[in-house]
Amino acid sequence: MQFYSTNRKTSPVSLREAVVRGLAADRGLFMPEVIRRFPPAFYQNMKEMTLREISFVVAEAFFGEDVEAGKLKEIVDETLNFDIPLVKVADNRYSLELFHGPTLAFKDVGARFMARLLAYFNKQEGERQVNVLVATSGDTGSAVANGFLDVPGVKVFVLYPQGKVSEIQEKQFTTLGRNITALEVSGTFDDCQALVKNAFMDKELNEKLYLTSANSINVARFLPQSFYYFYAYAQLCGLVGKPEEVVFSVPSGNFGNITAGLMAKRMGLPVKRFIAANNRNDVFLQYLRTGVYTPRPSVATIANAMDVGDPSNFARILDLYGGSHDAICAEVSGVSYTDEQIRRTMSETFRNERYLLDPHGACGYQALVDGLQPGETGICLETAHPAKFLETVESAVGETISVPEKLQVFMQGEKQSILMPVGFNAFKHFLLNQQ
Repeated sequence: MQFYSTNRKTSPVSLREAVVRGLAADRGLFMPEVIRRFPPAFYQNMKEMTLREISFVVAEAFFGEDVEAGKLKEIVDETLNFDIPLVKVADNRYSLELFHGPTLAFKDVGARFMARLLAYFNKQEGERQVNVLVATSGDTGSAVANGFLDVPGVKVFVLYPQGKVSEIQEKQFTTLGRNITALEVSGTFDDCQALVKNAFMDKELNEKLYLTSANSINVARFLPQSFYYFYAYAQLCGLVGKPEEVVFSVPSGNFGNITAGLMAKRMGLPVKRFIAANNRNDVFLQYLRTGVYTPRPSVATIANAMDVGDPSNFARILDLYGGSHDAICAEVSGVSYTDEQIRRTMSETFRNERYLLDPHGACGYQALVDGLQPGETGICLETAHPAKFLETVESAVGETISVPEKLQVFMQGEKQSILMPVGFNAFKHFLLNQQ
């Protein structure tokens, strides 16, 4: 399959080129030329299928023309060696628990899939030295670092905003060493993201280094996130029969996750609508209200993985709907919550339902509480384990919560990071001296 740029100022490229480049030459994001719709029989039979079986069918629709079926199945099976359960929280409200992977965050799916796909393509080219650049506001860095750990021929550079990620998140990508380097940037996530994008546009860097990105700007990171929307629907069918009026509420930062859901809907998944749940960084909500997209510097919140003031995947959403504000508003609504409201949701949901939410999932769940209409069934994407935000969650619910062994292991490691200013020249100089 060919992949085109959302800016449409350069020729389409192969899957391999889209994965390796990360960003198109015209600074656009890659999109598949064809979005296949599945036949009704697929949706009728899904409740009898496993997560891996469903994911392989979806993966074939995007990657099957470029990756031999046996290899693609191997990549899917290795990526998804954990479950993603759908849990009933209250009447007509469910939580899709996306935090059962190695780093206890939803980004494990895309990061692990991309690591294996990139290794497959790199092996075909003789295992050149690949340099993966990733900006993180929290969970992306840990998922990518652990997904790519010890992958032959790959170095990973994780850029993160100093003092703006939780301690556990930071430990998950600063304690690994080996082929993982953590760069502690004296700025915001948007500064980190700008450094990554500028690196891809720098002629000298790209002539001397083999660069790619593992942020959701990369098609191999964001498309696999569509897998679990199908699996969520399949589980819901198993619980209630054929559900009507399904609504997904998605905690949204860089908007890769919800864009993957919109792709699933375009492929025929029976979803009525989506809710983009924001913290105070609500540029998308303002776009929905006004029709004008106005990026602005992000502000720090307790839902830090969503602290994004210029979400990259907005370009994909625009492209998917032909730039029509009305068409977007017909299928996507938005909400925004303050830190105080997020804390209240965590507290009340734990007290009333005995269900523990993290700050990001709290935004998504509260959106269902506030916006679910009669006859609708809501699924909130719970994107990270609450223990990753231990102090915030414990202070909100007033109880001590247990820390999974996976996280305890990370906390025992010693932080290793390199301080980096926000100026691009310093970052470029650093990269040129890494070979």
